Amino acid sequence: MKEFLIQRYRQDPLGPAIPPTLVQIDDTGRVIRADRHTDTMFGYEPAELVGKPVQQILASRQDDPFAPANRHRLNDGQKVLVTFRHKEGFFFTARLGLHTEMRDSDQAASAAITLRDSIAMDSSLLTLAEQSAGFGLWELDIASNEIGWTEGVYRLLELQPGTGLTPEQALLYCQAGQNRVRALFRRSIRTGKPFRIDLSILTGKQNPQTVTLAGGPLGDSREPQRLGGVIVNHSEAMRHDDEKQRVQSILEATGNATEDLVLAVNTRLDLLHFNKPWARQFYKAFGLAPSVGDNLSKLLGDFPNERRLIERLWQRALERDSFVAEMPLNRQGEGFPVYEFHFQSLRGPHNEVVGAAHVARDISDRLKRNLDDDRRTRFDPVTGLLNRRAFLEHLERALTHQHRRQFTDSLLLLDLDNFEQCQENTDSGACDRYLRELAATLGLRVRQRDALARLAGDTFALYIENCPEPRVRKLADEIREQIARFQFNWQGQQLQTTASGGLLILGGEQPEQPEQPEQLLSQAANLCHTAKISGRNRIHAAHARHGEQPAGSSDQQLEQLRNALDNNHLLLEFQSMKPVASVTWGDHIEILCRIPGANPDDTPLTPNQFLPIADRFDLVKRLDRQVIRQTLDWLDRHPLLEPRLKYCGFNLSLASILDDSFAEFMEQTVAPLAYKPECFCLEIREAHATEYPDEVAVLCDALHRAGFRVALEGAGASVESYSLAANLPVDIIKLDQRVMKHLEKDPVQQIMVDALHRIAEAAGKETVATFIENDETLRKVRTLGIHFGQGFRLAEPQPLEQLKPAVVELSTGRIGG
Repeated sequence: MKEFLIQRYRQDPLGPAIPPTLVQIDDTGRVIRADRHTDTMFGYEPAELVGKPVQQILASRQDDPFAPANRHRLNDGQKVLVTFRHKEGFFFTARLGLHTEMRDSDQAASAAITLRDSIAMDSSLLTLAEQSAGFGLWELDIASNEIGWTEGVYRLLELQPGTGLTPEQALLYCQAGQNRVRALFRRSIRTGKPFRIDLSILTGKQNPQTVTLAGGPLGDSREPQRLGGVIVNHSEAMRHDDEKQRVQSILEATGNATEDLVLAVNTRLDLLHFNKPWARQFYKAFGLAPSVGDNLSKLLGDFPNERRLIERLWQRALERDSFVAEMPLNRQGEGFPVYEFHFQSLRGPHNEVVGAAHVARDISDRLKRNLDDDRRTRFDPVTGLLNRRAFLEHLERALTHQHRRQFTDSLLLLDLDNFEQCQENTDSGACDRYLRELAATLGLRVRQRDALARLAGDTFALYIENCPEPRVRKLADEIREQIARFQFNWQGQQLQTTASGGLLILGGEQPEQPEQPEQLLSQAANLCHTAKISGRNRIHAAHARHGEQPAGSSDQQLEQLRNALDNNHLLLEFQSMKPVASVTWGDHIEILCRIPGANPDDTPLTPNQFLPIADRFDLVKRLDRQVIRQTLDWLDRHPLLEPRLKYCGFNLSLASILDDSFAEFMEQTVAPLAYKPECFCLEIREAHATEYPDEVAVLCDALHRAGFRVALEGAGASVESYSLAANLPVDIIKLDQRVMKHLEKDPVQQIMVDALHRIAEAAGKETVATFIENDETLRKVRTLGIHFGQGFRLAEPQPLEQLKPAVVELSTGRIGG
């Protein structure tokens, strides 16, 4: 069994502080215990996780704490960064450390609790206990009528310890309860039964106190010789209760004297206080009757959209002193009044935030006087754009007709960067005018068929119909640049900001996509959030996916990738391609890439690890160019390789394929070198060529004009392979792993490979058989007449430095090296 301590890596600045949580996992990978903080960390109640596999809250198998790489680091006392999946479907990164470890078969060490003899105890322990808890002990010797007290009783009566008193004098402090105390003592002596009484006393310094006097016989209860007991001071607790009751009465009277909605919550969003008008409106809005102590997030569990908005507002209230928001209590229903919410944080005696409160006033009548019915329900009052409701209606209608269009539809969500600072540094009127002018500027770029909306204070959305994906990507970037250039001057104040965006392509690579507009907006918002945390002022694009988004990566791996790109520290390798059908002189290589670890002893990241990260954070195009630059720089330092190098291949991502400037980049980068352009080949995946045939054809033509060669990688993976092999303007056909696997045993695959090879030869193209792992596959490839082979049977990947020419010592000097 292992117990892990999990802590958020970066707290959401708009969200509440999320405390660390402890999760115990047994040796089979199942959760056996989770503490109460799992609700705020993962969205699950502790009982929901118990018995479930830990993969339920992990983003991918790479994040498994029992994976070898993570397990070794955890056992060494290190913390690892792991990507978790929240119950709501979003992903977040957290630090994971090993708290305790125990094999499931281990037994607990034997232990016991025994009764400690009070006579053997240090007397200072009793003094400390009396001082801390406000009590004292007493004992009465019945025969001598003498009472013994501990220091606690003297302290409670505010007397000097050791002050001489008789029992009768002691009873004087009890004021009106003297006779009752005498009667209880006599009855306890006569019957041997214990007693207990609450008393009001007056101390030696004339301070009233409320205490409890309890006692009973010591020893034989039938003929007791002594009585003993305790006296406990409850005054402070009672004063707190009285003060709390008084404050509660004031709050109830104040709240019920107004029709405004009054609500107060603590930092966990538990209801501390609310008035009757708020309870009535909450019941009308959600059909729920709240009670003090209920959790607001749990109450709204069946209203996820409203819950997220309300949580965000309260989180902002906990972080700020005060702010104002206008909205209905429930945006999803019809006919609910619009309220002006005034939020205010609540602070404790040490100025710490202990909660927040709001007072909401109905402003529906005021809005009705200012806006007509149509504009109030469909248009944003500040910018005149569609509001969220109208945009969702437009989006729902557009999705029903999407299948009739020639090209894809797209959803662009834009969020202004650091707009909160503009609101804090300027008045709200200037910000509203800025948004109005910006909306008018953006409207100039929108076609009549498209829909532009303002979803929230600084969030805009654009639905683009029937537009090719390359053009949509350009349009999104043009809009981003337009926002960055836009400046607004108002009464000597200049407002200017940038925007981050999420571009969601509907259809395309992912034919199955969500049918609900809210789900599409959520995916676009996730892309927008990724663009923000990647550096802001950028657009991150992806295809809409049915279900959850793909798993992300850890911040540590992202930092490794960025560090390698910033410092030209990519680990480059090459894998040779060998002629198998005839003898060909020279080196034919494909360039491979790894990312170095954070420490020299760390294992480098493989493409399966860093490519999803590069795609998520929009670094793929930069990675492609850096691999090419770093390879060409190395080749430039070894000019003796120029006669030998016949083929040097680079894999291209989709981002580079859709980049109009890539061919120009290649031409400019290779021009200063001694190597000829025809020895360099750019490899394009068949899946990309199938989906974007026109863009790939244009890129091939541009690369051919500059003298480069182009290869189609992964041929044979689809039915379009034969058409692409015949018609696509490429020079080399590289066979896919799926048609090469078990080639020596599968006659159907042999026919497919033979057909692709014959088509390529007829079109004047060369063929390469990849993933040749054994002698049987190599013999079959030779039998089919494939031109080149690649795989571990022929050559394993090696560091690029191993490609250096051999050193030859001559009388005239050294050559090579």
